[in-house]
Order: sequence, then C-alpha cells, then structure tokens
Amino acid sequence: MRFSRDQLMGTTFVAFGSVLFLCLFYTAIVSKLLPPYENRLLSAIQNDRYYCLLVPLTLPVIIVAVYVHWLSMKIFKHA
Repeated sequence: MRFSRDQLMGTTFVAFGSVLFLCLFYTAIVSKLLPPYENRLLSAIQNDRYYCLLVPLTLPVIIVAVYVHWLSMKIFKHA
C-alpha cells in the first residue's frame, strides 16, 4: 500500500500531536496521583506545578485572541 506525501505528513502530524498530548496528560495529571519516585527526573516532573496551571491559564488568552480575531474580521469586512 502506497501513501501519498500528504497522507504521510498528515499521519506524522497526528502521531506527533498524540504523543505530545499523552506527555502533557501524564505530566499534568497522572504523575500527581502516583506515589513518590526515587528517580530524580520523574520526581521533578511529579513535584512541578507549571504544567498543571498551563492549560487553565491559557484559556483566557485563547478567548481574548478569538475575540480580537472576530473584531478584526468585522472591521475589515466593513472598512
């Protein structure tokens, strides 16, 4: 079965996005529910609070960006 270049690139992007999502999900949620680790790297990930707050604090920024985009399209349409 031959894949076109576009299908291969699309599959690559979906796979990469899925891996990033799983890493963020583990870092933000799963690692907090597990017992403490002896490994320094995993312990640092478990004790980190940055990624737990990243998604909730990004939502207001997204709302403002969507509003500014909508407003700029309205101004452009009626200019």
